[in-house]
Amino acid sequence: MASTVLITGANRGVGLALARHYHRAGWQVIGACRAGSDELAEVASRVIDGIDVTREADVARLAESLADQPLDLLINNAGMLHDESLGELDFDAIRAQMEINAYAPLRVTEALLPRLGEGAKIANITSRMGSIADNDSGGRYGYRASKAALNAFGKSLAVDLAPRGIAVAQLHPGYVQTRMVNFGGLISPEEAADGIAARLEALTLATSGGFWHSNGETLPW
Repeated sequence: MASTVLITGANRGVGLALARHYHRAGWQVIGACRAGSDELAEVASRVIDGIDVTREADVARLAESLADQPLDLLINNAGMLHDESLGELDFDAIRAQMEINAYAPLRVTEALLPRLGEGAKIANITSRMGSIADNDSGGRYGYRASKAALNAFGKSLAVDLAPRGIAVAQLHPGYVQTRMVNFGGLISPEEAADGIAARLEALTLATSGGFWHSNGETLPW
């Protein structure tokens, strides 16, 4: 039986590239997103659209729609970026980033835990901008704080889920050419997806809870 992956924010960017990667690898791909896309429909075994991962009711509907479908891999990929600078802080934008970048992955993971058995893996798509030690340029208060919170959540999940045999990774995809950065990145979504998949293939309970770049570099907290 083919392995199954569920990817949030799978309709474009890194999420779509991951869906394509796992489809090529023979996996059953379930894409969850606010709005589907023709590109996702071409590779996904199933698309569950109308899902806003910041809404408790939508996440509950996502979990219910899976029924008894077991998941081998959950990739919490949906996210957003706003660029705030000191003196021009938008606290509504900061709160929105906390909701989608940090709280939503935790909410989705808890809701889908019944579908994740021993040997399953969870990937939280984070950012090296969530690294406090690596912050030498300041700014982007909401994005940095939300990704730092996600890293903290992911580490706690790794500890709490170890007895259940579930490994967790915090993965920075790299500076990727996506809409989020106006396509100004250094690597393609496909390169990022390949790197993320390689890190997940290598992930074990012994390494669970780590924070890595998709190229394999261990990132500082």
